[in-house]
Amino acid sequence: MNDFSVKAAAAPPKSPRYHFISGLPRAGSTLLAAILRQNPRFQAGMSSPVGAFVNSILTQVSAGSEFATLVDNTQRKDLLTGLFDSYYRQDRDKGVIFDTNRMWCAKLPTLLDLFPDAKVIACARNVAWVMDSIERQYRGNPYENTKLFGNNMGRSTVYQRLEGLAQHDQLVGFAWAALREAFYGEHAKSLLIIDYDLLVQAPDKVMELLYQFIGEDPFEHDFNSVEYDAQAFDEQLGVPGLHRVKPKVEYTERRTIIPPDLFDKYAKLSFWTDPSGSAANVIAPRSTNTAKESQA
Repeated sequence: MNDFSVKAAAAPPKSPRYHFISGLPRAGSTLLAAILRQNPRFQAGMSSPVGAFVNSILTQVSAGSEFATLVDNTQRKDLLTGLFDSYYRQDRDKGVIFDTNRMWCAKLPTLLDLFPDAKVIACARNVAWVMDSIERQYRGNPYENTKLFGNNMGRSTVYQRLEGLAQHDQLVGFAWAALREAFYGEHAKSLLIIDYDLLVQAPDKVMELLYQFIGEDPFEHDFNSVEYDAQAFDEQLGVPGLHRVKPKVEYTERRTIIPPDLFDKYAKLSFWTDPSGSAANVIAPRSTNTAKESQA
């Protein structure tokens, strides 16, 4: 009689947990990802194309598409889950994956249906300082017509540049509106807002609270040796250094370069400093509209 041995099938690798980084531009999302990726269990980075892929698939299977009647909700969910698993296949050895995109704050119902335990970490900053930081990047490249603005008139003066950025379908305006939607929405308890000022002033305390929020064991980060850069990506935008992170996390005071009337106008938009009326979790200082702030 032949002696057959049966080998047990190898257990499939455990799927990583998904969390999401979102919020305002120039508010620390790349810095936060650079800190998180020091933990060998974590995968994090700058904005990925996954959000755009999600929108594209939903467009193809939603009302108005010839394929809408061929794909039911169960299949739609399977398609999107498979999208995340396929994109991050090379990171399956990680315990936690943080995908970054400013649109995630506007997609909480979708994300939490796909991943019920997911958390969204939203980076926020006084909007006046967001505008100042973008304007500083623009002026730092006077020989480049950055893609941040659609045409020559849209970039002609600081007033037109900032007004354009603030529109609800543009860089700052969309991110602000999406964050506000999440902040006051029914899924706000899954949202953690981290204010940029506190992140750079007390990164150890902020990260401790973040780990508690996502239910992960603490990790000792090195805030004097943080590394991240996306040179090729930034150059094709015409904004070199946009995603470059300085090695040391620190607070450096500077004065604003935008006119005081514009600073005052946008400084009033930091709604998250008043958490009343929201179930969101917030790590932020008391409201301040001063024209001095940390450098970024």
